[in-house]
Amino acid sequence: MRVLLLAALLALSCDSSSSRLYDNNDLQLATGYNAKEMCSCLFVMQMPVDYCQNWTRASPAVVKFKIDDELKTVESTGLLNWGNRARFVSEQFGCVLDD
Repeated sequence: MRVLLLAALLALSCDSSSSRLYDNNDLQLATGYNAKEMCSCLFVMQMPVDYCQNWTRASPAVVKFKIDDELKTVESTGLLNWGNRARFVSEQFGCVLDD
């Protein structure tokens, strides 16, 4: 009985209803990954753009990015309208994806 109760509690704790849903969309995942990692590379690790481009490179190259140094944001786009933006929050929290 305890094992069943523990399994039920574990299943409930894994509820992802408040998290971002991707619906198996590879472009949404690729743009989110690129924006977050590029932002982290530039504004947390403080590496040059060339280094960060190589660090976040994916194959095939379906994502383009735009960096705003003043706002400390990176916007990634892939094909038509798929895109994500990451912003630098602080040294402690690094970069996060915008909703």
